[in-house]
Amino acid sequence: MSTTLRRTALFDRHVDAGAQIVEFAGWEMPVQYEGVAAEHRAVRESAGVFDVSHMGEVAFFGPRAAEMVQRLVTNDVGKLRDRTAMYSVACKPDGGIVDDLIVYRQGDEHYLIVVNAGNIDKDVAWFQEHTKSISPNLNNESDQTALLAVQGPKAIGVVASLTGAPIAELAAFAMTEADLAGKKTWVARTGYTGEDGFELYFGGEHAVKIWNALTASGEVTPTGLGARDSLRLEMGMALYGNDLDDTTTPLEASLGWLVKMKKGDFVGRDALAKQKERGLERKLVGFTTVERSFPRHGYPVFAAGRPSGEVRSGTMSPTLGIPIGTAYVPPASAAEGAALEIEIRGKRIQATVQKMPFYKNGSRL
Repeated sequence: MSTTLRRTALFDRHVDAGAQIVEFAGWEMPVQYEGVAAEHRAVRESAGVFDVSHMGEVAFFGPRAAEMVQRLVTNDVGKLRDRTAMYSVACKPDGGIVDDLIVYRQGDEHYLIVVNAGNIDKDVAWFQEHTKSISPNLNNESDQTALLAVQGPKAIGVVASLTGAPIAELAAFAMTEADLAGKKTWVARTGYTGEDGFELYFGGEHAVKIWNALTASGEVTPTGLGARDSLRLEMGMALYGNDLDDTTTPLEASLGWLVKMKKGDFVGRDALAKQKERGLERKLVGFTTVERSFPRHGYPVFAAGRPSGEVRSGTMSPTLGIPIGTAYVPPASAAEGAALEIEIRGKRIQATVQKMPFYKNGSRL
């Protein structure tokens, strides 16, 4: 089995820009350039560009494409219009989350599901297994597709300056096809930071040209995965592998709003219906601590004096200047203001459940 790490088409650009490269989900990716805090601020105050070409793209096509996707995800894709998108999860028959994902309806017979980088092979196999009785028409387009996310208050103006298409008029979770810096690009008003902006999908051979066009003005800061993580956590957005995995259900993860029981059958529906009927044993919550400590992933959590798993995500919020994190706790300890304890280097630190998002002033809210 090969252990060779993969690289995006922009790897050399990242190195030339002084990026610190780390292994992430089998890829060599930039975690930071000038520093996580500075890049985080750039996105909150101006604009940042993330190379997220390691993410996966799976296309579903043909007259039964909608039926295939509806079978796989918990949200109701029947509500999508052409060139719109929605957030959802895919579940195992026992309700555990296979992945969280974005579903794009590019046309009546063409859907695109964007999946997490570390889950591409697993997800494609899962999709094939659970749609083969409906239609074989799905295609893994991950290797041919580059993806850049441009996020922040100035993102709209910068991207709009590179195309004649009226992309500034796009609604949230809408998309359009445009010539961007002269290259065919799907422009989606989606993101993972809480700020306004776009995610740009195009052929990998155009990555360098589009990256150069976006950064040429100096208004867009190259931004690594470190800031992407702190930005999403301030917004209470889940990360697969931390907050979500195949042992957690969307109901436990406070993602019940993604589960549309009335839409009809989908993988995991029966298990989720039973869990909803009998009640939850745990729930994902946000918390802050009273000390300026760093609640790292994996630190023990205690609710009502009893062990309650571990910190799922945690950081010192660059915007708020306070420790923030997530954990699964019993429902009795899940209300806002409830007391928790986080064990940090052998000492239990007082924590308080806080309603997410932690940061409430994003330009997208």
